[in-house]
Amino acid sequence: MTAPISYTVFPKNPGAHILEVTLTIEKPDPAGQQLSLPAWIPGSYMIRDFARHIVAINAQTDGVELGIEKTDKSTWLVAPCESSLTVTAQIYAYDQSVRGAHFDTTHAYFNGTCVFLQVHGLENAPCEVHIKRPARPVGQDWRVATSMDPKDAERYGFGLYGAANYDELIDHPVEIGNLAIGEFEARGVPHSIAIHGQCNVDMGRICHDLATVCETHIKFLSKPKDLDRYVFLLTVLGEGYGGLEHRWSSSLVCKRSHLPLRGDEKVSDGYRTFLGLCSHEYFHLWNVKRMKPERFTPYDLSTESHTGLLWVFEGITSYYDDLALVRSGLISAEGYLELLAKTITRVIRGSGRTIQSVEESSFDAWTKFYKQEANASNAIVSYYAKGALIALALDMTLREKTEDRISLDDVMRECWQRYGETGAGMPERGLESIASKLSGIDLSDFFNRFVRGTDELPLGPLLSAMGLQYHLRSANGQTDAGGKRSNPSRQMDAWLGARLISRSGSSVFAAVQADSPAEKAGLAAHDVAIAWDNLKLSSANIDKHLRHHRAGDIVTLTVFRGDELMRFKATLVAPPADTCYLLVSDDCTPEQEKRREDWLATTT
Repeated sequence: MTAPISYTVFPKNPGAHILEVTLTIEKPDPAGQQLSLPAWIPGSYMIRDFARHIVAINAQTDGVELGIEKTDKSTWLVAPCESSLTVTAQIYAYDQSVRGAHFDTTHAYFNGTCVFLQVHGLENAPCEVHIKRPARPVGQDWRVATSMDPKDAERYGFGLYGAANYDELIDHPVEIGNLAIGEFEARGVPHSIAIHGQCNVDMGRICHDLATVCETHIKFLSKPKDLDRYVFLLTVLGEGYGGLEHRWSSSLVCKRSHLPLRGDEKVSDGYRTFLGLCSHEYFHLWNVKRMKPERFTPYDLSTESHTGLLWVFEGITSYYDDLALVRSGLISAEGYLELLAKTITRVIRGSGRTIQSVEESSFDAWTKFYKQEANASNAIVSYYAKGALIALALDMTLREKTEDRISLDDVMRECWQRYGETGAGMPERGLESIASKLSGIDLSDFFNRFVRGTDELPLGPLLSAMGLQYHLRSANGQTDAGGKRSNPSRQMDAWLGARLISRSGSSVFAAVQADSPAEKAGLAAHDVAIAWDNLKLSSANIDKHLRHHRAGDIVTLTVFRGDELMRFKATLVAPPADTCYLLVSDDCTPEQEKRREDWLATTT
């Protein structure tokens, strides 16, 4: 039996944000041991070069220093030795995102990709991790939350944890701090949520609602054979949003104001956003963590792994995350239609959807989607948002053309059985093949036009078959995300086509839309707003300025570009109809009502 690879994580210096990580190998490669850190983390498709955070590294055997040579940006070679090898790395941890590592006087958080060196040749060896308590006075009341299997560690305690191999080891993020912890079960599987950050929440309600969401997903796709526990790791901030999926856990960030306080009864917009985030990451248990693209089987974490299927694994997940909320009864059908209309609005406001397909967006995620420039909305499309709309369109198409015999639910169950339960990777056209086979319909035109092409999705006619009316209107200002009918008192008669945001005390143009009055006038992203017709211009008052004008009016905009003061004349135009809302038709047929009820009903 292969001896376990042993790691020790010591939160050493909170002021300097240093984690000390020690690796011990009982039988290193006699020719010299090669070690490396991943260049990216699964679920976030950008090269991050985690090795750049290693401040210092050394190697010893029996107390004697060994030579250690860096052979590329992420790899080291340790000189040969005859007995056990110990490697110690000092790692800078000050990335407060779900993808990195962060350590200060309030907590420690890390992903394995940031701290655990891979031992080449022993990737399949079992791993042990000793998580040590920080030195006094920091962390004396801290607890540990992770989905890693405890060995001698008490529940939520410091001590020894284990993983079957390196691939599993780096799939267990760890949160250490003064944590608020809630526990619940879903279909007999123990779940918990560990919250870091100052908050006074209704933990009972959160656990109840998360259990409801989790059970809805498990009912849909069945319990994975190896799902024996699950942990939501949540960091609460004044501002923030994000998540990253793992096989037995997820790392989440949300706004403090989005969580329910004791006594709250309604599902606020913020809480609905939080539940949607949890639902999204939980659905990834199936869709990308266990069922994944063939090109991710196995992962090569040293370089980019291109696939055109991210729209399947993120877009379809984005479709089911909010759908699960209405199917579980946590939100109303009206609330779900509002969320769906907001997604439609996000997509149609970006002209990039007419230039880049979702298959191209998936493939180029490494260099475009995750490295967005100011022109992103004009040049790229989100495989999350448009992918969700393609999933909706595919679902509606299958239901209509098969007279409700087949839906996207059936396609996903078949994909799970074929690619998830077996561990085989999904081929680039695997979902397309299964959808066509199950339905008996040639769907090549659908996938050619909407996945590999940039044709507009026929959402209006498709939703009409559900008894829904598809409406587009102009926006009521910069903060109007769609989903609701227009507010007559806030309607606008003029449009500039540039978005202003507040940044470091200034109002900055964050994006200029293609073919808009702003672009034609010469305004550019990163220009600092100064004046509108010689009156102060800011992100807070741009809508007020616009409401004083009509299409055809010419306005003078004053900005700083770098340290130069510039003036531009823009001819305003009528606002585009780029804001969606959906309504239930008053004259629905019984067939339409039944189809809509079946679509939104709890999955059995």
